[in-house]
Amino acid sequence: MHVLSLNLGRPERSAHTDAEHTGIDKRPVTGPVAVSAPGPKGVGASGLAGDAVCDTRHHGGDDQAVYAYAREDLDGWEGELGRALPSGVFGENLTTSGLDVNGALIGERWRVGRSLLLEVTSPRTPCRTFAGFLGEHRWVKRFTRAGLPGAYLRVIEPGEISAGDPIEIAYRPEHEVSVAFLFRAHAGEPDLWPRVLAAGRALHPEAYEKALRRAEAGGRRESS
Repeated sequence: MHVLSLNLGRPERSAHTDAEHTGIDKRPVTGPVAVSAPGPKGVGASGLAGDAVCDTRHHGGDDQAVYAYAREDLDGWEGELGRALPSGVFGENLTTSGLDVNGALIGERWRVGRSLLLEVTSPRTPCRTFAGFLGEHRWVKRFTRAGLPGAYLRVIEPGEISAGDPIEIAYRPEHEVSVAFLFRAHAGEPDLWPRVLAAGRALHPEAYEKALRRAEAGGRRESS
């Protein structure tokens, strides 16, 4: 398991976001690149030095500091879309090889290179900026239906990484809430939300609060 490609984006104008600029067009770099916690959502942007996250209302921050997508899943999309998809084209910072990103559990920790430690927090939710950038018909629905969202991660221990660095699973929790499982809850299976709580505070705070509300609402219905 390793970082096949390390990708950074620059601010570019886009008609597909009301933030005017986007950093979704990420391109491979060799590194090394410093990675650290960028600060809370709404203030912090990307965890990678030199990487642009322009709309901090919805992207970036400590709980979405790094975005990872598997090269194997990009290869599958190449076959479906009939076009080349270079590493970074989904806006991912880390294009991985040999790692089941969507099967990763919330709270799972990855050691990347010698010093960086990341923790899985949530799946990616597709937005109109992503759809506009990729230019595929009904892309949000197609991406959602495929259930291969990739993973956001927070920085537990900062460090420098480069393309080619190994990835080691340093910790794997004992619950069922994978990236794909949580994406299913987001994408139309609301009955899964109470089970999502098993991942606890490792969840993105917004997902944790939603799961808590759903569980409490279900408990009230059962007692009435």
